[in-house]
Amino acid sequence: MPASRIQGRKLLRVLAFVTTVAVAFGIFGFVRLGSFLADEDPLRNADAIFVLAGTMVERPLEAAELYKKGYAPRVIVSRARTNQAYFRLQQLGITIATEFDLSREVLVRVGVPEEALIAPPEIHDNTADEARTLRKLVDEHNLRRIIVVSSKYHLRRAGLAIRRALRGTDAEVILRGSRYDESQPAEWWKRRKDIRWVASEVPKLLAYMMGFGG
Repeated sequence: MPASRIQGRKLLRVLAFVTTVAVAFGIFGFVRLGSFLADEDPLRNADAIFVLAGTMVERPLEAAELYKKGYAPRVIVSRARTNQAYFRLQQLGITIATEFDLSREVLVRVGVPEEALIAPPEIHDNTADEARTLRKLVDEHNLRRIIVVSSKYHLRRAGLAIRRALRGTDAEVILRGSRYDESQPAEWWKRRKDIRWVASEVPKLLAYMMGFGG
């Protein structure tokens, strides 16, 4: 058999092996993507629980449960920017509760005393804004460990933004996904809601990793 033909077969075997490995790693990465985004930290006692804006019940309810179990003596409630439709309702004489109002009400009704709540006045458009507010609170309240509560698929990006904002401090961040978030990171591709979450979160995470977030 000609040497060139032998070399060609060897090359094909190498290419087949490389392709198989690449496909295997691709499948592994695809399957693990949800768990990668939802990576949380072991719980430890902290100085405060920081509830990121974005849901009216699932995140505040998780924070309340952690507070009642004694993980931290204070709960920080973040404020999200209210859209223009809300202000139009006000012009029409119709007043409804904002996301912040409802989150705060959930915390109080579930058992967090009002004196344990911290409600910074800053209005936030995104996670990076919230991270900068937390940096101010770390300095103002001498916080050394903070439990950050968010939705599961948001944890990776939230951790990136907050730890970046806290550089130069001794503050430690513990990421916690709400147990009331029904997402299934280990099988994210099986449900439309999870697919939408992941498809939305991945480009945002990439933007934050490249320094464009917020």
